[in-house]
Amino acid sequence: MNTNKRKGTILVLFALLGAFLLAGAMAGFMYLQSLPSIEQLEQYEPTLTSQIVSNDDVVIRTFGAYKYNRVSINQVPDNMKNAITSIEDKNFYRHSGFDVIALIRSTIKNIKAGKVVQGASTITQQITRILFLSQEKTFTRKFKELVLAHRLEKTVSKDKILELYLNNVYLGEGAYGISGAADIYFDKKVKDLNLAECALIAGLPQAPSVYSPYRNLELAKKRRAMVLKRMLEDGHITAKQALDATNSPVILSSNHQANTLKKAPYFVDLVMKELKDKAGLDEDEVIKGGYKIYTTLNYDYQKAAEKSMVDNMKTWGLSDSSEQAALISYDVVSGQILAYIGGKNYSETQFDRVSLAIRQPGSSFKVFIYTTAMEQGLTPFTIYPDAPVRVGDWSPQNYGRKYRGPLPLYKALAISSNVIAAQLIMDVGVSEVVDTAKKMGITTPLEKDPTIALGSNGVKMVDMATAYGVLANGGIKVEPYGIEKVETSNGKVIYLANNDYKRILDVKTVAYMVEMLKQVVKFGTGRASNIDRPSAGKTGTTDSYRDAWFVGFTPDIVTAVWVGNDNNRPTPGLTGGTVPALIWRDYMKVATANKPVMDFMYPEVIMDTNYGPAVPEHELEKLIQENEKAAVQEDKKNNENKENNKEPKVEEVSDREPPTPGDTQEFTPVPIPIKEIKIKPISEVSIPQDVRKDPVGMTGF
Repeated sequence: MNTNKRKGTILVLFALLGAFLLAGAMAGFMYLQSLPSIEQLEQYEPTLTSQIVSNDDVVIRTFGAYKYNRVSINQVPDNMKNAITSIEDKNFYRHSGFDVIALIRSTIKNIKAGKVVQGASTITQQITRILFLSQEKTFTRKFKELVLAHRLEKTVSKDKILELYLNNVYLGEGAYGISGAADIYFDKKVKDLNLAECALIAGLPQAPSVYSPYRNLELAKKRRAMVLKRMLEDGHITAKQALDATNSPVILSSNHQANTLKKAPYFVDLVMKELKDKAGLDEDEVIKGGYKIYTTLNYDYQKAAEKSMVDNMKTWGLSDSSEQAALISYDVVSGQILAYIGGKNYSETQFDRVSLAIRQPGSSFKVFIYTTAMEQGLTPFTIYPDAPVRVGDWSPQNYGRKYRGPLPLYKALAISSNVIAAQLIMDVGVSEVVDTAKKMGITTPLEKDPTIALGSNGVKMVDMATAYGVLANGGIKVEPYGIEKVETSNGKVIYLANNDYKRILDVKTVAYMVEMLKQVVKFGTGRASNIDRPSAGKTGTTDSYRDAWFVGFTPDIVTAVWVGNDNNRPTPGLTGGTVPALIWRDYMKVATANKPVMDFMYPEVIMDTNYGPAVPEHELEKLIQENEKAAVQEDKKNNENKENNKEPKVEEVSDREPPTPGDTQEFTPVPIPIKEIKIKPISEVSIPQDVRKDPVGMTGF
């Protein structure tokens, strides 16, 4: 009886196992049946287009196959076929859909690196992914890819697979397939491409935007050299052929302007980076996915910024390709980028000077010193001596070695006194100033050295704009961003911006700083930026006029402008108060034209413009101009001496020598009584809760 029961149990188990196997087989069969058929290959054409749209509904970039032309494998030069297989799949003619050895090798490398550093997709796998599958990085998609690749290998010839790949792979600038690429990049037919041109095109599939010669010519050349090296290793070309092709110039089509060069190209590059970092979409997915990318850019503002830059650079004779400018403008409260220019001419250089360049900020860095001072209890009326000073071996000088005696801090900032900035950073603490700069938005490393008071440390433009935005936004930090939302082709929102807001400074500190920076625009070095409405900002000029800045803001908009040379060559006469301030002014007049005139929503600090300097106020402008001219001459002479390996003669510079220790006076900063206090009427809404509870703090202004 027990034996019969055991047999019955075994039969039931076998029956269940059989049912599971049958169900699995049926599921597998149905799954395989759900995969695209090979017959669909010939009918494939890329149809979906993605768009990048500005916030005023202007399409600033369209991704699509506007150069899609088929070629027969018989029309493809051997150099092109060999270049593609050498760089993409050297075992193409030996594997049956996937390369087991390459798969194992890449897996080991990825495990060692702790992340994906190398892929192992064959050309066959790539074409199945291009034609049928998504770009999602999942095991399901990978399994489908392997099944389809194996099926494809069993159905069509290797040459047919290669032909499909060459006709459908995305090669940048809207080109699907080598025919489109040959036309766009070289204005040639595929059959007429030479070895160097074949190698350049073959290097594009891995990162079309990165290696596009229209965007990054030097990177395109390096990638071409890599392809030629692989071709040499595989025995497809000789060493002489490889060398000649590597050294040959890249002669691009004169009849074609890349699609990326039309509207706000630097901003488009920023958006593509944000799509990758925030939405997880790479370029290939964006190009083929039919996405609609809504951005923050105001295209009218963008055009105004571009016009202002072109006009002012032209007026000042800054026409050399190395003479560059950049601009970023964003909404004070939201962080939405309104205008973005990474360089003067995208077709000449695609390097983004807003987000990538690290340049010395000059006196525009002083805002961090003064902010730290206000946080520590000093006021705009605290007196400091505008007189020679020595900090260890460092003897900072004012422009032209002009000194004005005791000055309140607001005037010291307005005229950009170097010696007072040096004294101030020593009093408030270098480390404390570095901490202030970092919490306000500076991300580059900062030396804990007092010379940073004059902007000796390199910073990024976007960081300076972010930091000044903290002051414009009442002490609240917000990061500038470019993408508002991303929708799929069927309208599903897959990404929505969600910016972070963090209070960095108290309102009292902000009120002091804003009022002082308003004086820079009204009476100081930033007068050229005046737009006849409340605004604040700071100029910055580095040694020998290699970098010139103006970073300023209204209650609505923060805008930073930089002008300088990519080759670090000085531009005599270029200061933050000249071209950058003028670019800022002309752009901001347009950007604020339709906005109501309003002042900053803080208690107003009355600045007694008749107090302090050893010269009358009406002579201030003349003094500043004299100082700037003297500094230009001094820096020019020092540079000439350095270039000629000459030490300056004592008699030539005796009137500019640092003072001896006996000549240097030490002063103690003393706050002076404030005779007049004026508090603007402010609604309950405009003052945060913590300030409403502190009437004493308010009257302390």
